[in-house]
Amino acid sequence: MAETANNPAPARAPEAVTTVTIPEEKGAKLEALAAPAPEAKNIPEEKAIIMTTEKAAPALSINALRAKSLSGILAMISFIVSLPILASVIWLLYMRDYDCENLLRLPRLQTGIGIALLFMFIISTAALFLRPKFPMPGFLLAVVPLLVMLTVGLALLGAYDMESRKILASPRWFKLKVDNPNNWNNIKSCIYDTKICDDLFFKSLTVKSYDFTMKKLSPIESGCCTPPAVCGMKFVNATSWIKGDNGAVNNTVPLDSDCDDENKVLDSDCDTWINDRNVLCYDCQACKDGFVRTLESKWRKLGLFLVLMSLFLFVSHLFLFLATMWELVVVKENI
Repeated sequence: MAETANNPAPARAPEAVTTVTIPEEKGAKLEALAAPAPEAKNIPEEKAIIMTTEKAAPALSINALRAKSLSGILAMISFIVSLPILASVIWLLYMRDYDCENLLRLPRLQTGIGIALLFMFIISTAALFLRPKFPMPGFLLAVVPLLVMLTVGLALLGAYDMESRKILASPRWFKLKVDNPNNWNNIKSCIYDTKICDDLFFKSLTVKSYDFTMKKLSPIESGCCTPPAVCGMKFVNATSWIKGDNGAVNNTVPLDSDCDDENKVLDSDCDTWINDRNVLCYDCQACKDGFVRTLESKWRKLGLFLVLMSLFLFVSHLFLFLATMWELVVVKENI
């Protein structure tokens, strides 16, 4: 035991060191795996680069922005102005026809104009969408139907003198149709079947002579159911009158001093009048004029509407075309 304690322990031999060679490819992979993850600071730097490139693009000039905004405003105005056309289509298609108007085939014309106005609204709207890429074709697409619309409106107003006799629903066309004996016989029978004079008779039973006036009557009532005021007949009721001596003027019924030349009737109507509720004044010229005036009041309003709408739309599309051309010129200069 003592010997063991006196002798020191033998020293350990040095361990062998082994060297491992790693290929270059594997080493690159290991370095890539050992590399730290990319910091989040790189992302905002990329966004900053994109923002700087966007700012580098040329900005629109003030004139270009003004031209673009003006074109947008005019396009909106043109669309708003065309909306009454759509409302008129509904009015024409669903409006009640006047009595005996179908004898002249006017309801067909009314339906045809309504369909044409519907196409006009579609064309005007389509021209607004074609404006940015095709300004000239879009302008022509809207202007040509507007000129047709203006021509039809002027014809309904009677702007053309001799030519309007062949245009349906024009004032001269109405007079030619009514002056035709065959047409008037049918119209006269139709007016009689409406019982308009019988209704006037029952309404006037409780009316005194001084309360009865022609001003409150419709053109057909005053022309077909009562004698002309110039005849000077004595009032009994609305459909019964007593003739004076030689047609002398009687002040029982006040005269309408504000009536136009169209309201004046021939003196022969005084002899044509008969106190028979089946005859009355259906053959008088005043009855024909009253029927024509009733129809003219409707178709004149339609003609006036067509003229005004065509002018408004033409002006709006013209200014829109000029604004679009200005916008295109300014944008090209800015580029």
